[in-house]
Amino acid sequence: QVQLVESGGGLVQAGGSLRLSCAASGLTFSRYGMAWFRQAPGKEREFVAAITWSDDNTAYADSVKGRFTISRDNAKNTVYLQMNSLKPEDTAVYYCAADPNSTVLRTRPQRVDYWGQGTQVTVSS
Repeated sequence: QVQLVESGGGLVQAGGSLRLSCAASGLTFSRYGMAWFRQAPGKEREFVAAITWSDDNTAYADSVKGRFTISRDNAKNTVYLQMNSLKPEDTAVYYCAADPNSTVLRTRPQRVDYWGQGTQVTVSS
């Protein structure tokens, strides 16, 4: 059974930092592209960042480029999202996602194989 478990969310003031983690089990982690999405209240889920299985290519939403960094540790079956210079508009539930096809992660989230349960990030002004 595949599980993606996010952690690291919380309440932070604007300008602060958080690091999210997503621990994967039940899959061959090194063969999967990984991504982070987020969903704010009343809004649709949106893509945040993705990283290929080989760790040689990353992609970011324009809204987080230069502030967020996605990385992975295949030895620990974990993907991270380092979030700096946080803004109130970054407030959302953040979800981890896994799919063998990194293009699916970036362009067709409705077809993504696996999702985590989410972790709340709240940025106060």
